[in-house]
Amino acid sequence: MPQLANELTKELKALELSKAQIGDGGHPPCPIIIAKVGDLTRNVDSSEYDPNHVAIGPYNYPRPQSKNLHLAMENDKLASLQLVLTAAKVERPGVTVDIYINELTCLEKSVRKCYANMFDDMTGDQFVRMLLLDGCYIISRLVGLPHRACTQSAGVAPGTAEAGVPSANRVEALAVVRDVFFLAENQIPFFVLEKIGELTTMDGKDRVIKEIAEYALILMSLQKYIVGSPAMVVPELMVPGNLLHLLHMHLLKPLATSVSPTATVNGANPVSVRRWRSATEYSFAGVKFKRRSMSEPGLLRCILDVELVGGGTLEVPELDIDGETWRLLRNLMELEQRNRETVGSHVTAYCVFMSQVACTTKDVELLWKKGIIVHSHGNNDEVAKCFADLCKGIQFDPNDPGCNYLRETCSKLEKRSQSYWRRWMAWLRRKYFSNPWLAVGLLAAAIGLVCTVVQAVYSALSYKHGGN
Repeated sequence: MPQLANELTKELKALELSKAQIGDGGHPPCPIIIAKVGDLTRNVDSSEYDPNHVAIGPYNYPRPQSKNLHLAMENDKLASLQLVLTAAKVERPGVTVDIYINELTCLEKSVRKCYANMFDDMTGDQFVRMLLLDGCYIISRLVGLPHRACTQSAGVAPGTAEAGVPSANRVEALAVVRDVFFLAENQIPFFVLEKIGELTTMDGKDRVIKEIAEYALILMSLQKYIVGSPAMVVPELMVPGNLLHLLHMHLLKPLATSVSPTATVNGANPVSVRRWRSATEYSFAGVKFKRRSMSEPGLLRCILDVELVGGGTLEVPELDIDGETWRLLRNLMELEQRNRETVGSHVTAYCVFMSQVACTTKDVELLWKKGIIVHSHGNNDEVAKCFADLCKGIQFDPNDPGCNYLRETCSKLEKRSQSYWRRWMAWLRRKYFSNPWLAVGLLAAAIGLVCTVVQAVYSALSYKHGGN
């Protein structure tokens, strides 16, 4: 027992020392924690979280070697380091790799605190080497360096075809974008990129945040996750925790003016909600689905802008589903799962909404006909299956107004769905009034019934008064 007490005392002292050292290393710890994806989530589809082209960060160290993975080798990253050093010598002739190593060594403790795992099995030299090579690789791909030694290393905005850039390089650039932006585990803190940029050029720190943020905005716009007028100026962004967090920040900026986390129904206490009904159930209760316009002048909107209009029309932005949609949504949810207090749960709330509203083939077909879902899958069955699996393993409280920005909308729709009068009227409209001939027949039958009743009344009165 005394030995156990001594061990716990030492561990408590070590914990206090760790807390006291927060901020050591010349930079405060990143507010975004980079963590491994939980097994319950990863087991749904582990490929959505693993890199295919380039491994970044300590979770993928030592670098996986497999004949099935065409990962960027160390030589590719060494070439990026050489490119960065060449650019640095344009403005700072005396710069050497030692300067980069010394600066990143000062940041090592702060960087380690940005991960859920401290990686004690990695030596300081291994950790700093990883940060330098990975950081230079990302910067060489996404940031325009002066007097580049190799123009083919320039980042290619997704969907563009720059003159002189071979198509094979464009495909590779898209693979790099997928791995460095979309994957929750495949990240290094953004302040590492800022430091490398600061050491490279006079305006390197500002250039890194500006050019990478613009690149991320183009990426989100081309994927139609964000849509705005061409002249729209995006509000200035705070420094992100990592590249995935940067995409998350772009996605939430348009939503900031339309979200009411503490909203209640009719000013009363929030009504308890459990889950969304399917699109076909809502349709049976008279709810109309409408594709929400994302390109109105002066507005910057995103896929999260779901709104109930007039109490009976649910406007949902178009979701253009491609091969990367599920990967991005899953990794954004993973970011929120690990950093809920910092980044919120808006993407998770949206994914829960879509996964429950579009969980069957008929639901997907309904939303596809309305233009809300656009996809390139083989059939609607595949899309419904993907939606049904989207939120498996995710922790989410639909009754927490701070987490579920769609809580009020769900409550109103549930109240409408439980109204027998509305359900009956919706059934009549769908059964009879959707077909004009059936509507005319129903009207004729109603008129005939009224005439029969009137005739019966007059016959009874005539009999009572002796035929007069």
